[in-house]
Amino acid sequence: MKTGKRYNAAAQGVDRAVKYSAVDAIELVKKNATAKFDETVELHIRTGCDSRHADQQVRGSVVLPAGTGKKVRILVFAKGAKADEAQAAGADFVGAEELVPKIQGGWFDYDVVIATPDMMGVVGRIGRLLGPKGLMPNPKTGTVTMDVAKAIADTKAGKVEYRLDKANIIHVPVGKASFETEKLQENLNTLMAAIVKARPATLKGQFMKSATLTSTMGPGVKLDTVQFGA
Repeated sequence: MKTGKRYNAAAQGVDRAVKYSAVDAIELVKKNATAKFDETVELHIRTGCDSRHADQQVRGSVVLPAGTGKKVRILVFAKGAKADEAQAAGADFVGAEELVPKIQGGWFDYDVVIATPDMMGVVGRIGRLLGPKGLMPNPKTGTVTMDVAKAIADTKAGKVEYRLDKANIIHVPVGKASFETEKLQENLNTLMAAIVKARPATLKGQFMKSATLTSTMGPGVKLDTVQFGA
């Protein structure tokens, strides 16, 4: 893949043979985040799991203590009192069956979808549209719940989801490059602790084969996973 001069210059300052401490990696990523917008700091973990096996799936969510730095648009599927609760809690969009044709028509102006359990039959009709975009509500990530107010509050506070992709890699945001190093480290530590805890019990061998920290437009910086107890 062809890369630009800015990326190449930044990459020269990263030793690909070194696995960095959290602080050193974060400071390198921040230094190399020179785009004209506030780049997202991302964590990418290559695992030893096999996502084809149900007992080796890794999926969950965690609230980052310093937040994500991103304004999140929330859609809630709910009726009656729960719909009122969602509105009061600050959901951007609230509805039920009437939203199905709108979504089937290509409406995706939201970042997170939350649903009460009784609405999952309705949401299931558009699962093939929401699923590939990572928007399908799931009890494991707290997005299928009767406590919609808490789900909305957690999401706005900085809740992120992590899951294996088809290549057995986890991709998840850690915060923004403009965050102070200490805030990014706090987020990274919280995130890594949650993922380490989510190791499948049936997995044989190494769980985290490698972990890389990067910004949206910057080069990757390898992390020493031993510091996280991995």
